[in-house]
Amino acid sequence: MKLNDIYATSLSLLTDLYQLTMAYGYWKQGMAEQEAVFHLYFRKNPFKGGYTVAAGLAHAINYLEQLRFQEEDLAYLASLKGSRQQPLFEPAFLDYLRQMRFTCDVDAIPEGTVVFPNEPLIRVRGPLLQAQLIETPLLTIINFQTLIATKAARVADAAKGHRVVEFGMRRAQGIDGALAASRAAYIGGAAATSNVLAGKLFGIPLSGTHAHSWVQAFASEQEAFRAYGEAFPYDSVFLVDTYNTLEGVKKAIATANELKDQGFTFNAIRLDSGDLTYLSVEARKLLDAAGYVNTNIVASNDLDEHIITSLRQEGSKVNIWGVGTQMVTAYDQPALGGVYKLAALQQENGEWSYKIKLSEQLAKTSTPGILQVRRFYNENGSLADMIFNEAEKQPERVVIVDPADSTRRKTIVPGTAFKDLLVPVFVKGELQYAPPALPDIKAKVQQELNTLHESIRRYLNPHSYPAGLEDSLHQFKIDLVLKLKEQGNSTEV
Repeated sequence: MKLNDIYATSLSLLTDLYQLTMAYGYWKQGMAEQEAVFHLYFRKNPFKGGYTVAAGLAHAINYLEQLRFQEEDLAYLASLKGSRQQPLFEPAFLDYLRQMRFTCDVDAIPEGTVVFPNEPLIRVRGPLLQAQLIETPLLTIINFQTLIATKAARVADAAKGHRVVEFGMRRAQGIDGALAASRAAYIGGAAATSNVLAGKLFGIPLSGTHAHSWVQAFASEQEAFRAYGEAFPYDSVFLVDTYNTLEGVKKAIATANELKDQGFTFNAIRLDSGDLTYLSVEARKLLDAAGYVNTNIVASNDLDEHIITSLRQEGSKVNIWGVGTQMVTAYDQPALGGVYKLAALQQENGEWSYKIKLSEQLAKTSTPGILQVRRFYNENGSLADMIFNEAEKQPERVVIVDPADSTRRKTIVPGTAFKDLLVPVFVKGELQYAPPALPDIKAKVQQELNTLHESIRRYLNPHSYPAGLEDSLHQFKIDLVLKLKEQGNSTEV
């Protein structure tokens, strides 16, 4: 499903104004076609966690495939005025945009891969103007879906094999927030969604119950259950807490008994309030005593990975978790904080001039080069990740340096198995990569998580996975920082 199929409009103006003003400036300076390299990455794992799940690449591909400035886009840009009411962009620049076709190389880490801070999720190489223009849309797509996929992976991990259903559309940030969140949550580990449009567009399994208003619409709770059971004899889940939860469970059982001769299947009850541990334990006793040992207990009510973990430790009998607001809004951290930085610019002689963005904050100083990520493995799973400049010869002795603490180093034994994570997606603007089916991406997440030590997956004070810069790249970065500071270049906070 292509993004334009959802919005039915050109997305070329889905960007910040300064991307277009910079593009205009590059064009005016004759720099538009100069070869450049940008990297998209994030600086910290979200939710104070030990890992992040990459997501959103398929939507980024769809966006880049359809990147064209339509006549209505150009007409709008032509109408923009500067402070003296002069046209902001001259007609010849708009003609340039009219003829522009995407010709960049794009390499990316596939969706569903577990990733870590400072690793480029996407590398863009191509004409400076084009590479600059796509910054904002790439960030808005990748940042959000990566954030939600990571949250969902944490929630699914907390559920320890029980089904997680994403119930969050009504609390999501608008239409795209709901659709993208449903997709990302499924990638991260949700088994189904309540979002019907997401089911249609992305093929995600659907799941749902009924609301309290259904019960309130009838003269009695049992009448409401009976009517719903007759409407959906094989697919009913009764919401039992409209009035009194345990009495509601008893009425749901009575309804199931009434409809049993009609072939009714008592799938589940749902608890949406109160002490979920106590109520689920007591509900389980009632259901089992009535012979409904296979009837599931669904819980909702602002659940997240911490609450689910707590409920399980308390002995809850819930075995399906409906998670909404906390997951689709990434409630405890509403933004990933991914960035997109220029790392290299090709000179007229064909040599690369490496670029770095300085900062008084070490974490905000970018890494120069044409970067790749190499993941090393041993018999227990993932061993370490190394960010290196693939344009330079690699030393025989592999040492990985933590960019936040240069005293933390990891030496990799020669002959250790590895895989380079960035794979070709576009070559000169031509798509080379077929995004996997969504269920395959979802399965990849679990496979990836299984390669991590349990200490990295825990929620509180997780162990840090070894991920950092190849030693010579680290030293080059330090030398470049010192050189620029000696030259008096100002830093950016």
